[in-house]
Amino acid sequence: MTISAAKRALIIRHVDYEGAAGYREPIVAAGYVLEWLAADSADFSGDVLDTPDLLVVMGGPMGVYDTDAHPWIMPEIAAIGRRLAKGLPTLGICLGSQMVAAALGARVYPGPRREVGFSTLTLSEAGSASPVAAVADVPVLHWHGDTFDLPAGATLLASTEAFSRQAFSVGRHVLALQFHAEMGEDPRFDIWIGEGLDYVIAAGVDVDRLVEDHRRLGPGAVAAGRVMIAQWLDALDP
Repeated sequence: MTISAAKRALIIRHVDYEGAAGYREPIVAAGYVLEWLAADSADFSGDVLDTPDLLVVMGGPMGVYDTDAHPWIMPEIAAIGRRLAKGLPTLGICLGSQMVAAALGARVYPGPRREVGFSTLTLSEAGSASPVAAVADVPVLHWHGDTFDLPAGATLLASTEAFSRQAFSVGRHVLALQFHAEMGEDPRFDIWIGEGLDYVIAAGVDVDRLVEDHRRLGPGAVAAGRVMIAQWLDALDP
């Protein structure tokens, strides 16, 4: 009997309080062994992002244009681009989705306002036929101020009133999500609030209401997000 090697999923962290959270369960259930890589100490010059079976690029408070403060940003985007050119499975979350867009040649820039809090998505026709349909009509967490142009060859899956590009795919191997359906049960949300308090207030969001919405709506968002990721991973298999 031949025993196949375990599949590897590499999760890139841009800050230590953002991990796979609710998405960890479906990734492990799909047979992946999880590994983590801190972006600020990584060497992106080689094939470090080419070798995992799955790459998960998480979020962070910085923008893709903050290259002076974070010199690892451009090398990471270049490495993501090399992986995408090989057609390797890649999942981008928030900042991660923006990095995927940039790696595909799209412009990333400040959006019309900061979007913070739980709200539903509007799905495109393609989105309704994609794994993102699992989160249709489910309020999910938004925590972003940047947006991006839709990359050439990408398919738009979801939008909101303020941000018309909330999710896109490229073939079956790339899924980029601006929203955070992984967050809703993770205790690290308290750190998000603490670290991002000024950001939340500047967005005009009541902090107590946001915390209450996380308690009330978070579990449903995570449950739907897990279905979405499980379906996307299942579609990767030939």
